[in-house]
Amino acid sequence: MSSGPIVAAILEKENAVADFRTLIGATDPSKADEGTIRKIYAKSIAANAVHGSDSDENAQIEGDFYFSKLERF
Repeated sequence: MSSGPIVAAILEKENAVADFRTLIGATDPSKADEGTIRKIYAKSIAANAVHGSDSDENAQIEGDFYFSKLERF
């Protein structure tokens, strides 16, 4: 799933999932909007530079994988 070191983060704000997905762009970098992370840095669908949860439910699951309750602010 990764080809090198990662930085894991949990964003907390209204519409965090939708807003972050707008920032990172479409999974396929050739279809991503100009200025998005994937348009700028991704090489392909498989090497798409960044991951963002696709729902609040998956964000919870993924956050729980990387962070204990004590590590959250």
